Amino acid sequence: MNDFFQFVTEEQRCALLAKAKRVAISALQQYNLRWVEIEYIGISDTITYRVRTSLDKTYLLRIHSDQRCSHEIDLELQFLDALITAGIKVPTGITTPSGLRWLKIGTEDGFTSTHITVMKWVEGVHAHEALTEDQAYQVGVLIARLHEAALGFESSSDFRRPVWGMNSYREALAKLERYAGTFLSEVSWSLYQLAAEKVISQLDHMKADDYNYGLIHADLHLGNVVFEGEVPHPIDFGRCGYGFFLYDLAAVMLSLVPYQRFKVLQGYESIRSLESDYFQSLECFFIMIMMENYSHHASNPRETESIKGEQIYALAYIHEYLHGRPFLLNVVEPIEIDDAPISS
Repeated sequence: MNDFFQFVTEEQRCALLAKAKRVAISALQQYNLRWVEIEYIGISDTITYRVRTSLDKTYLLRIHSDQRCSHEIDLELQFLDALITAGIKVPTGITTPSGLRWLKIGTEDGFTSTHITVMKWVEGVHAHEALTEDQAYQVGVLIARLHEAALGFESSSDFRRPVWGMNSYREALAKLERYAGTFLSEVSWSLYQLAAEKVISQLDHMKADDYNYGLIHADLHLGNVVFEGEVPHPIDFGRCGYGFFLYDLAAVMLSLVPYQRFKVLQGYESIRSLESDYFQSLECFFIMIMMENYSHHASNPRETESIKGEQIYALAYIHEYLHGRPFLLNVVEPIEIDDAPISS
């Protein structure tokens, strides 16, 4: 997760999105798409729009920050092609009439985030936390299929993608420390630091091999899964990179309750087995991703109150983790350590 598209005031946000829409319209002209509606979706690592055309087709247009190089985009598109070949329904990039799979567009007003991709839209609905047991099971099946396809994936070029592990986690912690005072007390932050030390220690002892490590989605929360009935489809592969496969499993579990997590694991193991000692590593990734999420969102003042409200649950998980008690498949009661912010 990067923070290239940053803004401080609402006026800056509106100015940024006005520039972005002009870039989007320019790109659609080069893709020769006759649009009838451009709907803004959101802003994070990319600025995204849903585009409907006169032919009643729907596309996803993404404006990438210039921190993301074309090689990274190329590998993502190649990986998505491989997933389609493996029978997994995912967004796939379309080409311009001249055969380009991405564009780089400059603007007169200095808008620098100029890599553009247009993807076929994947239809479906978000289940959010209200997964049925079968849907949770099928999510596990889906993740296992993604990892099986990743094992057989070979890029046509020596393209690089992000690596989600020790270094990326340390970067997230450095940012989290800068913003911890907006939502944590000194006591709570000290628990976060202890948990971070334990995560780093566990990461340092993990051994990557061809079975447990490879290309992962790396942002597989429920917002990036849509359902056609009971069948899940993954979307938004913008963060895909290299990491432990358990990272994807842990990411989807953050917003699930214990019985749903259990069904996810059952579904996963119906396709590919997990290592005998996987559970402690899975809980390590759960805590790691939870902290990375707060690191990503803590700089946005619009989300401060929501993050504060979640700490009774986050701290409960951290408390169990530090005491070495399994928590993913158990109901963990929320706790309050001290709700006075560091900066007060």
